Amino acid sequence: MTRSARPARNGRSVQETRLDDVAKRIIELLQEDGRQSYAAIAKAVGLSEAAVRQRVQRLLDAEVMQIVAVTDPLQVGFRRQAMIGIRTEGDLLGVGEALTAMPEVSYVVTTAGSFDVLAEVVCEDDDHLLELLTERIRVLPGVTTTETFVYLKLNKQHYNWGTR
Repeated sequence: MTRSARPARNGRSVQETRLDDVAKRIIELLQEDGRQSYAAIAKAVGLSEAAVRQRVQRLLDAEVMQIVAVTDPLQVGFRRQAMIGIRTEGDLLGVGEALTAMPEVSYVVTTAGSFDVLAEVVCEDDDHLLELLTERIRVLPGVTTTETFVYLKLNKQHYNWGTR
């Protein structure tokens, strides 16, 4: 794994990470089962357990990956999920940063097309969603309109797309 800096659109430096085949395979194995032991991964990639532990830590430190427990929101007390399409004027990046800071917002992406930003939210119930929309999202400076897509059923949520 090597890193090189390049300028980002916002003027800050972004670290670009180049992954070797071993790092990619470690990521793929962890995507299949994030609870795999370092010993099992080491055997699969032909390294020592200590070397795998170091490589995983470097991938985590570089924010190439995260190892987390993915839950079904319905089973842990959250009854409402939605995707919110947001149109803005002015400071598009500021809207994205403000959304990112909200604990109910699980995903934020700046887009091209009908919406400037898409934000996925996980709420306790419809009242919580309404409060989030009316009191915190729609009042953000730059937000002109929102459109809410309420989830009726989560058909697929997987994170094992591999690496390239």
